[in-house]
Amino acid sequence: MINNQNTLPDIIQSIFVEAPIQKVWNYISTAEGISEWFMPNDFKAEEGYEFTIQSPFGPSPCKVIEVNEPNTIKFEWDTDGWVATFKLQEVENGTEFTVIHGGWKEGEAIVPKAQRTNSEIRDTMNAGWAGIVKKFKQVIEVK
Repeated sequence: MINNQNTLPDIIQSIFVEAPIQKVWNYISTAEGISEWFMPNDFKAEEGYEFTIQSPFGPSPCKVIEVNEPNTIKFEWDTDGWVATFKLQEVENGTEFTVIHGGWKEGEAIVPKAQRTNSEIRDTMNAGWAGIVKKFKQVIEVK
């Protein structure tokens, strides 16, 4: 994909989780696991599978575009061109979890569902993802 100079950069948030990669995988590859730390959904880890995330702005249609067990889940999110990637990397004493939220348009472009600019939504979501990855760690390490 050609990166237009005016498009906003991807959101990238990472956190170390003190748990084996296979346990962490279960939290990014099942509807139940994703619901515990993200949002309610009917996800299935099957490439091409269409599912819905119940977001604060209403239902978001999604489509799985990559499943690479136990390292990557990637899906199209909503109708504005976003792509969310959940990546796992086995590291000493645990797993590194990274979220990449890409597909941002030019900063002043309006996100139709929210009626706010991409810049505003990206800033809000960057802070949101920071909280979500912390919740992810807590959910897994407590179990």
